[in-house]
Amino acid sequence: METTFDVNHLFPETITVLDQNLIAGGKSLGRSDPQPQIAAVIDELGRASAKAQYLTAPITSASKLQTNKHHLYLLKDGESNGGRGLAVGFLKVGYKKLFLLDQQGAHVETEPLCVLDFFVKENLQRHGYGLELFSFMLQHKKVEPVLLAYDRPSPKFHSFLEKHYCLKNSVPQVNNFVVFDGFFANRSGSTPSPLTDQGMYGFFGPVAKGSPQKTGRRDQALLTNGERSCARGAEGSSLAFVSPRGSSPLSPIVGILPVLPKQGPPASRSGPGPGTCPWGQQGPEPPSPTHQQPQLQGKAHQFP
Repeated sequence: METTFDVNHLFPETITVLDQNLIAGGKSLGRSDPQPQIAAVIDELGRASAKAQYLTAPITSASKLQTNKHHLYLLKDGESNGGRGLAVGFLKVGYKKLFLLDQQGAHVETEPLCVLDFFVKENLQRHGYGLELFSFMLQHKKVEPVLLAYDRPSPKFHSFLEKHYCLKNSVPQVNNFVVFDGFFANRSGSTPSPLTDQGMYGFFGPVAKGSPQKTGRRDQALLTNGERSCARGAEGSSLAFVSPRGSSPLSPIVGILPVLPKQGPPASRSGPGPGTCPWGQQGPEPPSPTHQQPQLQGKAHQFP
C-alpha cells in the first residue's frame, strides 16, 4: 500500500513480525514515535483485506492486534514507491481454542495455531509474494501447514493451499474453521469422546435443529466445499484372520477356508506422487505389518 511516509524506515526487514507492541525491529532510531505510522499501515492493509473479501468491517487493525496475542507478518517491497518502500501484504496468525470434529465424528478440543487473515495487494498477486509470506511464517512458527486451522479461507486461499502444499481434502466442521486430512494425526491429549448431540452434524446431512446457523462475516458455503471423501477412517486396512481361542495355528478349522489368491499391493491414492509435496499432510501412512497373515479377500474397509 502506498503511503506518504517512508515504509523502509518503519520496516527495515523485508518481512516484519509485529505483535501487541507494534514495534518493528526494536527501538526506532528516529525522533518521532513510529507506532502511529505502523498502525496506519496495518489499518490500511486491514481495510484492503476486508474489501477484497467483501466484509462489512475489517477483521485486522492495529487496535485489534494490540488487544490480542496474535502475530502479524508484514511484507514489503523495498524498491517500490520511489525507493520509499511499499507494504505488499500481511498474514495474521494466533492460537485459538477450538472444538472440532475428526474424521470419525468424534469431538476434539484443541488449541492450534490458526490463520486468521491473509492478504496480498491484488495487482501484486501471483508474483510469489503470498508464498514467500506464508513460508516465512511456517519457518518462524516451526509448524507444518496441515497442522494449522484456517478461519474461513477464501476460494483463492483454498487454491493456494492445494497448489503449494497439497492441502485438498478438508474435514467438515460445524464452525467457521477449516482443517485438512492429517490435522488429527499424532495429536497428543485425551481420547476424543463421540458427540451425543446429532444436531451437530449439520454438514453431514439434512439434520437441522432450530433456526438456521448464524451466517458469519464471510460466505459460510466455503466450508461445504471440502470433499466428503476425506472421512476415510482406516482406508485400505484389511481384517486379518485369527484362529479361535484354544485352537492351534494349524487347527483343522483353518484348513476349511479356501486358498485365496495373493492380493497385490493396494492402489495408491489419487493425487501427486511421493516427493511432489514437501509436506506429508494428507494423513498418516498405514502401519506396515510385522508378519504376514492370511487376509479375507473383499472384507477390507472400503470407502468411495
